[in-house]
Amino acid sequence: MSDRSAPRYTLFGLAIIVVVVAIALLLARPAQSDNAAKPDTAARPANALQSLAELDGKAPSRRQLNIQHWTTAEGARVLFVEARELPMFDLRVTFAAGSSQDGAIPGLATLTNAMLNEGVAGKDVTAIAEGFENLGADFGNGSYRDMAVTSLRSLSAAQKREPALKLFTEVVGQPTFPEDALKRIKNQLLAGFEYEKQNPGKIAGKTLFANLYGDHPYAHPSDGTAQTIPGITLEQLRAFHRKAYTAGNAVIALVGDLSRGEAEAIAAQVSAGLPKGPALAKPEQPHEPKASVTHVDFPSKQTHLMLAELGIDRNDPDWAALSLGNQILGGGAFGTRLMSEVREKRGLTYGVYSVFSPMQVRGPFMINLQTRAELSEGTLKLVQDILADYLKNGPTQQELDDAKRELAGSFPLSNASNASIVGQLGAIGFYGLPLSWLEDFMQQSQALTVEQVKSAMNKHLAADKLVIVTVGPNVPQQPLPPPTDKPAEQPLGVPEH
Repeated sequence: MSDRSAPRYTLFGLAIIVVVVAIALLLARPAQSDNAAKPDTAARPANALQSLAELDGKAPSRRQLNIQHWTTAEGARVLFVEARELPMFDLRVTFAAGSSQDGAIPGLATLTNAMLNEGVAGKDVTAIAEGFENLGADFGNGSYRDMAVTSLRSLSAAQKREPALKLFTEVVGQPTFPEDALKRIKNQLLAGFEYEKQNPGKIAGKTLFANLYGDHPYAHPSDGTAQTIPGITLEQLRAFHRKAYTAGNAVIALVGDLSRGEAEAIAAQVSAGLPKGPALAKPEQPHEPKASVTHVDFPSKQTHLMLAELGIDRNDPDWAALSLGNQILGGGAFGTRLMSEVREKRGLTYGVYSVFSPMQVRGPFMINLQTRAELSEGTLKLVQDILADYLKNGPTQQELDDAKRELAGSFPLSNASNASIVGQLGAIGFYGLPLSWLEDFMQQSQALTVEQVKSAMNKHLAADKLVIVTVGPNVPQQPLPPPTDKPAEQPLGVPEH
C-alpha cells in the first residue's frame, strides 16, 4: 500500500453527497411527534443537518469540534471528540510504523501490519474475524509510507464495547504472528508484484519514487519488493512490532458516544496493552534530485506520464496557499488549468491531475495522466508548458474566487461523520498539528490573495526541476491537434485496466 491523497469533489458531486448523507442521517433518527418535527430554526443544535433549500446558495455551516486531548501513562497521545448522535464510537490508533521505518528490509512494515489480525493467544484469523462480527464491530488496518493504522468501530453500549476493545487490544498489542499466515500473505504480495508488471501506472509510480527519492526511505515501495519479501522472518516481524507498535509511538483518536471518563478508560486500556517504548524518529529530509526524464518501454496503446518534484512536509506554513493553488492547476475535476487545456480543448486524455502529498518530511508534488502513445511527447511538452505558464503568471482572480467557493462548499465534509473526524484527529496528532488546524486552514485559505498563491507555488516548485517518467511503447510521434472548444474526438487517454 502507498500513500494516497484524499479524493476531491466537484460542487455538483458535493450536492449529491450532502443529499445522500442527509437521507441516511434522517433515517437513522428516532421518530418524533408532529410538534417536534416542525422546523424551529431558533432552537437548531450546532450539529444539526441543513437542507439544500436552507442553504440558499451559501456554504454549509461547519461542525465545530471540541477536541479534548491528553497523554496516557505510557506516553500515547490521545485526541477525543464527544459525539452523542449515534450509539457508537470510532477508534483509530496511528503509529509511526510505515515503510519509512523499514530500514534495509523493504516490506517489513507492511507485513507486520498485515499480520496483526492473523492470530492472538487462543484465536486464529477466523476466530478473530468472527469475534468482531458477533459484536457488531469492525476492525481495520493499513500501512503506508509514514504510518501504520489500526481502527475499531463498535457500538458504545458497555456489553458490546468492552469485549470489542479487549479483542482489539490483543490484536494490536499481542499478535502471535502464525507461520502459516506469514506464508500466505507473502504469496499474496508476490502475486501482486507479478500483476504490477502488467500495469504501466504501477511501473511508472515505482520508477518515479525511486528517481525522486534516491536512497531516501520514501524511495522504495511500501509493499516491499519481490527480492525482499521472501526472506523476512517471524523474528524480524516480532522485533519490528516491539519497536514500532509501542505506546510512545502511538496516537489514539476517539470519536463517538462516549463520556470523557469512558474515553480515558478506553485510551488507557489500549495504551497499556501495547509494548512499552518511545516514539521513533521521523526520516531525514530528502536531498533535492536532479531533473531527469526516464522512459520505460511497455507494449501498450497508451503512454503513462508522471511528472514530479519534491513538495513540502505536513507542517509547512504554505500548505493552505499550495493546496488552493494546486486546486486551480489540476487538483479538482473539470475546470482546472490542466483539464481545460489537455482534455477539454484537445481531447488528449481522459483525466489529468496534480497533487501535493505532504508527509512527515517533504512529500511529492505530482502530475499524472495517460494519452495515446503517438501523441505522448507533444502531450508531455504541453503539460510542462502549462505548469511553467501557471508559475509565471499565477491564477486569475476569478479562478481564485471559484476555488475558495468550492473549498467552502466541500470543507464541511471533512468533519461530517465520525469516521471523517477520527481520521482528521489521527492526522492532527500524528503530524503534531495544532488542535485548531481545521479552522486555521479554512480561514487562511479564504484570506489568500492571487499574489500569495503565486508566490507560494513559485517558492516550492520550478518548471525546470521536474523528474519525469513515461511508460509506453516507442512509436513515431504525431503533432498535437489544435485547441478547440469542441474536440473532434472523444478523450484519447481512457484508463487501461
